[in-house]
Amino acid sequence: MTDHINLFESVNRQFDEAADILGFTPDVREVLKTPYREVSVALPIQMDDGTLKVFHGFRVQHNGVRGPQKGGIRFHPEVELDEVRALASLMTWKTAVVNIPFGGAKGGINCDPATMSKRELETLTRRYISKISMVLGPNRDIPAPDVNTNAQTMAWVMDEYGRKNGYQPACVTGKPLELGGSQGREAATGKGVAIITREACGAIGLPLKGARVILQGFGNVGSYTAKFLVEMGAKIVAVADHAGGVRNAGGLDVAALMAYVKQNKGSVNGFAGGEAFDKDTIFAQDCDILIPAALGGVLNKETAHGVKAKLIVEGANAPTSPIADHIFKEKGITVIPDILANAGGVTVSYFEWVQNLQQFFWEEAEVFEKEEKIMVQSFHDVHAKVKKHACSFRAGAFVLALERVRKANELRGW
Repeated sequence: MTDHINLFESVNRQFDEAADILGFTPDVREVLKTPYREVSVALPIQMDDGTLKVFHGFRVQHNGVRGPQKGGIRFHPEVELDEVRALASLMTWKTAVVNIPFGGAKGGINCDPATMSKRELETLTRRYISKISMVLGPNRDIPAPDVNTNAQTMAWVMDEYGRKNGYQPACVTGKPLELGGSQGREAATGKGVAIITREACGAIGLPLKGARVILQGFGNVGSYTAKFLVEMGAKIVAVADHAGGVRNAGGLDVAALMAYVKQNKGSVNGFAGGEAFDKDTIFAQDCDILIPAALGGVLNKETAHGVKAKLIVEGANAPTSPIADHIFKEKGITVIPDILANAGGVTVSYFEWVQNLQQFFWEEAEVFEKEEKIMVQSFHDVHAKVKKHACSFRAGAFVLALERVRKANELRGW
C-alpha cells in the first residue's frame, strides 16, 4: 500500500470500501462518485503595489439529491481541483451521516492570504463570488468558512451575492452575528468533536475523565475542542500548531492558552504554562486520545507508527492517509472519521440557514442542545453500522451515508 495518492483517490477508496460492504454495482458507484458540477475561474486582481496578478478559484458541487449543496471556501497556496473535488465529496457523505438536508460542495482559491492585505483579500473574495454567483444561492449551494477564511470573508460573500440577488442572508453561513450569523457557530465544530469523543470513549470503554488528550492544531476547531473536553473531565497534555508545541503532563490551562493564542499571532509557541517541544513530534507524544485538528494528510506512513493513542478523533478534514488507517487498524487504535467527528460545524451551519430563512433566531443554549441531539444520534447510527458489518468507524460512517444518498437518488429516479 502506498501513501502517494491524491486526496480524491483516497476518499474514493473509502467510498469503495463501504460500497463493497453494500454490494454496489459499478454503475451505482460511478453515479455516486461523480461530481455534479465543477467550476474553474480566473481571478485577475490589482495588488496594492499596482501589479496585476491572476489567481485561480474553484467550486465543485458533488451531489445535491438530499438538498442544496453545502461546503466551505478555503484560501491556501496548495488549493487545486482534485483537493476541492475530494472535500466536496466528503461534504456529501458528512451531511448524510448527520442526516441534515444538504448535499456536498467545496470551494477554494489558490492564494497565500498571509502575504495579502485586507483590501486584496476582499477584492479577491468579491471577484470570485461575482464569477460563480450563478451556481450559488440559498436553494442551490451555500458556502461557509474553511481554511484561512472567517466570518468577515463570509460577510463579503453575502454582500457580493446580494448585489445581484437582493438581501439573501441564507446564501452563506458562518457570518458575523450582526449580519444574520448563528449563536454558537464559532464553537460548533469543536463542540461536536468533543461530543463525539465522549460518545466514542463510552463505546470503546475508555474513561474520558482524566484521559490524556493531545491536539495537533489549536485554531478554531482545536481550541474549542480542548475547552469542551476539559469541561468533560479530560486533560489536554500537549498541543502543537504551525509555529510550535507546548506540553504539560498535569494538563495545560486551556483557558489561559486560548487567551495567549489570541494575543500571540495565533500560535501556542512560547506559552509559559508548559514545556516547549518540537511541534513535529506531536503525534509521538504519550496520550490516550489524539485529535488532529488542522490540515489534512498529517497522519501518514511517516507519523502513524509513532502514535501511542487508543483513540483518534478526526477534527480536521481528511487528516489520515489510507496507509495510516491500515497501520492504526494493525495497532488496534480506534479512528473516528472526519465525516462524523467534525460534522458539528455543518450541523450548526444548517441551523444558521434555517434561522435565516425564517428570520427568527435562537439562543446559544438552544443551538447547542439541538447540536448535541444530532451528534449523539449520528454517533449511535454509525456505531450500529459498525456492529452490523463488523467494520471500522470510517467504513460504518460511509455505509450509513451511501445508503441515505443512494435512497434519495433512487426516489428521484437517478
